[in-house]
Amino acid sequence: MSSILKGIAASSGIAIAKAYRLVEPDLSFKETKVDNPGQEVERFKEAISVSMSELEAIRDRAKVELGDDKAAIFEAHLLVLNDPELLGPIEEKIKQDSVNAEAALKETADMFVSMFEQMDNEYMKERAADIRDVTKRVLSHLLDVKVLNPSMISEEVIVISEDLTPSDTAQLNREFVKGFTTNIGGRTSHSAIMARSMEIPAVVGTKEATQEIQNGDLVIVDGLNGEVHVNPTEEVVEQYKDEARRFADQKAEWAKLVDEKSVTRDGHHVELAANIGTPADLEGVRNNGGEGVGLYRTEFLYMGRNELPTEEEQFESYKAVLEGMDGKPVVVRTLDIGGDKELPYLDLPHEMNPFLGFRAIRLCLEEQDLFEVQLRALLRASVYGNLKIMFPMISNLVEFRKAKGILLDVKEQLIQEGVNVSDDIEVGIMVEIPSTAVLADQFAKEVDFFSIGTNDLIQYTMAADRMNERVSYLYQPYNPAILRLIKMVIDASHKEGKWTGMCGEMAGDEIAIPILLGLGLDEFSMSATSILPARTQLKNLSKSDMETLAQEVLTLSTNEEVISTVEKAIKL
Repeated sequence: MSSILKGIAASSGIAIAKAYRLVEPDLSFKETKVDNPGQEVERFKEAISVSMSELEAIRDRAKVELGDDKAAIFEAHLLVLNDPELLGPIEEKIKQDSVNAEAALKETADMFVSMFEQMDNEYMKERAADIRDVTKRVLSHLLDVKVLNPSMISEEVIVISEDLTPSDTAQLNREFVKGFTTNIGGRTSHSAIMARSMEIPAVVGTKEATQEIQNGDLVIVDGLNGEVHVNPTEEVVEQYKDEARRFADQKAEWAKLVDEKSVTRDGHHVELAANIGTPADLEGVRNNGGEGVGLYRTEFLYMGRNELPTEEEQFESYKAVLEGMDGKPVVVRTLDIGGDKELPYLDLPHEMNPFLGFRAIRLCLEEQDLFEVQLRALLRASVYGNLKIMFPMISNLVEFRKAKGILLDVKEQLIQEGVNVSDDIEVGIMVEIPSTAVLADQFAKEVDFFSIGTNDLIQYTMAADRMNERVSYLYQPYNPAILRLIKMVIDASHKEGKWTGMCGEMAGDEIAIPILLGLGLDEFSMSATSILPARTQLKNLSKSDMETLAQEVLTLSTNEEVISTVEKAIKL
């Protein structure tokens, strides 16, 4: 039976394919006594054997598609499955206690996990994560429950999930994943941002996708209108095929501007840059005419693995992006972990409110060794392009001075070692905390640039969690309070002869663009797929007219009044 789910249009486009449910499997079981322990041991060995075959296939494919570092994760899992120190006690427990293999596996594995997690040695702590993952896989085979692996998708599908973590999304194979839909999330959730980066349609926040959609159902993801059609009629499928063709024609029109500058009707140039997560995203930046990278989210180098990336791995990634942009500016954000982005191998304490907790620059200033490795890699790569370094989550000047001090110390060490480092690296900050926006006039004396991270600035200013649908009505990008903060930052930078960019999703929003142009924003950084539509819009706007519009909206009282005023002014 066909049905329609309503959600939030998170990434434009139309996708039609079969559903692939990516949900946590139910691995619950009861401990039972067995009559034939020898037979139970054989059942356990069979589950180990199947798990090994599976992991070997995943490892080989990861090596080809994701590189040796990602493949090393599965190599570590294979070592666990070959470890007699783990397998021996499990088999012994089955024989001695006559218990089912599931119970023996879980009890023994939990003991090892607990033991490794309490060790000071970082390598041993990482082994705990490996044992946990491997246990889940073997348990799934014992219970005959399918554990899904997004990196192993090998046919065209639409992924259905409660939510997608950044590491889940990073593993999705663009060739086969045509779109996705989730129960939770909004336009600024990481899954939505990654969907736009991957250029695949997505609808998030449907509330019930995982309840309503089964594996193999035919699904249409309408990323233009925020709808998901489940088992649609042939007539609806044909309508959407026509819609997909029209959208392709629209993209072809936008593509004509790929080599043009971003210039307004009255000749004012702004820079349209792209937000990226990996060097693989550069293709999208070039194909969409990006004039730079306004935000390189380096945390994706740290995710989906069991250990920190080495200095050499980071250097190669930064070098690839800098060379790939061929002299165009590349703004690299230093590690921004915390909030909803966790690294299991760092073993950070659980926090009541992680978005306001120990994250981003706060983590880096405390874990200075980790920070210095990243800075060394960045500075070594700086000679290969036009690098700008940006610190995230800065809330006061002391933090910025400390971070910059560490950067300068690392630079001096490298020079002493005879390593070439660029002398022309701008150092700036993300403005995502209201205290920083309010004090922008003081920051502007010391930083080289600002980049406004509106995704967080809005949630912190409005005290509304952007991942929580129940308060989503308070996530108001056009609220005059937000616009006044943005104006304060831009004005402060211009007074000191500095520039301001924006790397939040607001920078590519058709209601926001006219206001931001009028406020004097210098650089708009967005998902690569938003660049050409934004360039098309800017061509039809007059900077002087938008300055008048911006002054008017700053006097308004509500988000809704601003939307209405902008829509009338530019006839949306």
